[in-house]
Amino acid sequence: MPQKQIPTKALHRVPKDLKSILDSNPSVLEKWDSLTPLARNEWICWVTIVKQKKTREEHIARLKEDLLKGKRRPCCWPGCPHRNKNAAKYFK
Repeated sequence: MPQKQIPTKALHRVPKDLKSILDSNPSVLEKWDSLTPLARNEWICWVTIVKQKKTREEHIARLKEDLLKGKRRPCCWPGCPHRNKNAAKYFK
């Protein structure tokens, strides 16, 4: 199966663990492709900002579930601290 280019026009690069989930799940990749660059950026930041490996794995699993449910942004977090200065105070 040929590798599909995953759009990454956002502040953050798609990390390898997230890229492998997108590459291996056509339905999830289709939902990912339909997101705006800003929404993809929010998901990437939400996955990568956590400190523990277990939490990151949980975030990736939830990203997959939420995208398939039609959610377009991560729920219940203040936003990317790299883009929103008001959100930065929650990540110190």
